[in-house]
Formats: sequence, structure tokens, C-alpha cells
Amino acid sequence: MSAADWTPAWLWLAVIASGLYHGINPGMGWPLAVSAGLMQRSSRALVAALGPLAIGHLFAILLVLLPFALLVALAEWQRAIRIGASLVVIAFGIYRLVDRRHPKALTRIPPTQLGLWSFTVAMAHGAALMLVPIYLGLCQDSDPAQGHEAAGALINANLTMAVVVSIVHAGAMIVAGGCLAWLVYRYLGLTFVSRSWFNLDAVWAASLILVGAVALAFSVTE
Repeated sequence: MSAADWTPAWLWLAVIASGLYHGINPGMGWPLAVSAGLMQRSSRALVAALGPLAIGHLFAILLVLLPFALLVALAEWQRAIRIGASLVVIAFGIYRLVDRRHPKALTRIPPTQLGLWSFTVAMAHGAALMLVPIYLGLCQDSDPAQGHEAAGALINANLTMAVVVSIVHAGAMIVAGGCLAWLVYRYLGLTFVSRSWFNLDAVWAASLILVGAVALAFSVTE
């Protein structure tokens, strides 16, 4: 099997790995699920809170990926689009590295509105943006022959890919966050959260820059 044959597998692995990474990050909301479970003294409340968190994250991913699904139908501009997307991800990563303040708008959203809160956080922190270079790579490698087909076929294929990538990523995110929330709720308790709270803002920003740089390198050299 050639290196090219492994490319889609590595890209799908990146979709899942980024989802797990987002889920572990407390900034994506799993402590709110723990809080819901503790306040209502019910594990069902914890599980129920995971649903809105997953849906909000999913819609944030879709909102960012769907416009690119339309853009990459322009086959002759695919390389330029991939380079431009990579530069945007790098720029946003640098911005997040320099300015780590959380948008004030997030403080105005009640924690009870978990879906809206999850959507806004994912957008503000660039969680959806991180997936763009990976998604464009999958569109490029999933079926190269489609580059010579009608724009309508390309749009349908890319829209489907955007939905699948979003679902897989959001699924991995909520599995990781849900498992961590359950462990804290059932075994570790709030003491663990207060003593071991970790801030991944710098790592998050660096990962955006890394993903953008890798995608840029592949786009320029191909």
C-alpha cells in the first residue's frame, strides 16, 4: 500500500483525535455536565447535559465546513482554497496565542442553555476552524476523479463529507468529554476538578498553528 493510500486513513484519524482532544478540554463543557449531575443528584442529568453540548459543537462545525463544501466545487481553485484556509487557521492560532482572553459574550449565556453555550464556545475558540484543513484534505483525496465532473456532483459529495466529518468529530468529542465527566461525577468528585483544573488555551492555540502549518506545507508542495 502506497503512502497516498494511507492519506485518507490518517486524515480520518485526525478528525477523531481532534474530537477527543476537544472533548478532554474542560473549556468545551464537560464540567457543566458534572455540575448538572451533582445538582440534581442524578447520573441521568449528567448524560442529558451531554446531548446539548454535542449538538452545539456539531452545529458549530457544520457552520464553518459547509461554506467550504461549496467553495471546493471550484476544482481549478482547490489548491488556492486549501492554502488560504491554512493561512487563516495559522493566523487565528497566533491570535489565540497572543490574546487568551475569553470573549465577554460567553459570560452572557446562561449555563442552562448548554446547546447555545457549546456552539458559541466552539466558534470562539476555533474548534471548527481546526477541522477545515483536514476536511479539505479528505475532499481532495476521497475521489480525485470527481474533479472533472459537474459542479453539482462535487457539491453533493463535499456536503456529504462535511456532514460526516462533523458527526464523527462531534461524536469523538462527546465520548471523551462524557467519559471524563462520568469519572469526575462517579469517582473523583469536585475536589479533583478544583485541584487539577488545567488550562489548555496555549496548547489549543499551538495546535491550531501546527494543523495550519502542516496543511500549508502539503498544499504548497503537492
